[in-house]
Amino acid sequence: MASRFPRSVWAAILLAFVVVGSLRNAAAIPAFARKYGLPCSACHEAWPKLNSFGQTFKDTGYQLMNDRDEPIWQNPSYWPVSMRITPHWHYESAGRQTVDSIPNDPTSPPIEKTINTSGFDLTGIDILTGGTLAKNISFLLVPSISSADGTVGFESANVRLDNIHGSPWLNLKFGKFELDGPVSEKRIMALSGVGGAYQLYHFVPGGDVNDFTFGENQLGVELMGHSLDDHTRYALSMVSSTNGNLGLVGGRSYDGYIHVSQGFMAGKLGLQRVGAYFFSGFRPTFFLTTTVGGVSTPLPGTGQGNRSFYRAGAYASIYLGRFDVTGVYQRASDNVFLANGVAANNGGGLPIGAQGVRWDTGTIEAHYTYSPKLFFLTRYELARITRQSVAGFAPSDLGDADVITVGYRYYPFMHSRAGLAWHQEFATELTKHTSDTGLDQRTSSYFMGFDFAF
Repeated sequence: MASRFPRSVWAAILLAFVVVGSLRNAAAIPAFARKYGLPCSACHEAWPKLNSFGQTFKDTGYQLMNDRDEPIWQNPSYWPVSMRITPHWHYESAGRQTVDSIPNDPTSPPIEKTINTSGFDLTGIDILTGGTLAKNISFLLVPSISSADGTVGFESANVRLDNIHGSPWLNLKFGKFELDGPVSEKRIMALSGVGGAYQLYHFVPGGDVNDFTFGENQLGVELMGHSLDDHTRYALSMVSSTNGNLGLVGGRSYDGYIHVSQGFMAGKLGLQRVGAYFFSGFRPTFFLTTTVGGVSTPLPGTGQGNRSFYRAGAYASIYLGRFDVTGVYQRASDNVFLANGVAANNGGGLPIGAQGVRWDTGTIEAHYTYSPKLFFLTRYELARITRQSVAGFAPSDLGDADVITVGYRYYPFMHSRAGLAWHQEFATELTKHTSDTGLDQRTSSYFMGFDFAF
């Protein structure tokens, strides 16, 4: 890969490391810092990563439990809104892609070729607004404008009733929200095309039609609670089986989720945490259809033949001063009809040897906070299919994946009005036997740009 990567890129990486390696100082983030008059470093180890105080602030419904919580006490000029976008330059390399050996000649024999491309780009823009509507009634609204086509969607839109009956163990959230998982993809510290998503949440074996992913915010209700010191936490969620899509596009089923964790202090090392989670749900395998002009069209909302799946995992987050590492193990399983993309009313459509697919994913992510202005990250992820969708039909390691991500973020400034991060990252993924000729494929991504919020 190094021989194909532009020398100018390596020079830029080296120069940036030399420049920022000698710089230090403080950090912060906008909207809530303006409201409470706190430095952003009170809640963030490195924006957008939360520290234990920031997690407690989030768990109590964006409240400090003082008179500044209620909007009526705020200066009328205060507007709890921040915006975030990242102009950047990136380089993408996709190996063993099938193309015509002679361009624009469909009769020419296909060949496999590495496709490289680069250029300046923008991420989508997030408009983040949240806080309290009244004492113990909080909200989060995040409209998001896509960088691909300019469409507007809603990343999050929820209201939460906090401290019901005066107890931190009873908090009810309603709307669209991120599941309370072991690591947050909405606060992920990686941004590249390869490293900017967790295999833990997105990996699905080839041919599987289950659209569920932890990486998408879900629509439903969550009951969440925690101890006063936030060391003990739980979350119970019931969500629609639509993977966060609006309009009841699936059937009439619901999915359930539970997450429990326990934190404990380890002297000067800081707060350590262990936890476990389990998600179980259903997806339709066929829809009622209507035929017009000889063309049958599935009717949204009429999903039937529901079949089950689950995700179960355990994790530990360990702090050793400025160094922290999180390890997550997850077991996943999808029903045979979902795994093979066959309608449950057509059992004869299953191939010989068809079976439910099962796979394991592992994530190890480490961070080093050199100073409040300089933050390093690295992550290794693997996905191993332990039971293929068709027994004996393919190599046992077909579709297995390994991903390595390294990068850093440098914060020239971060205060209650605005923040800026210079971000550089390289990530590479290897998947087994996934090219059209059955060979391994490597996809790599390099990202550098300014991540800013105000």
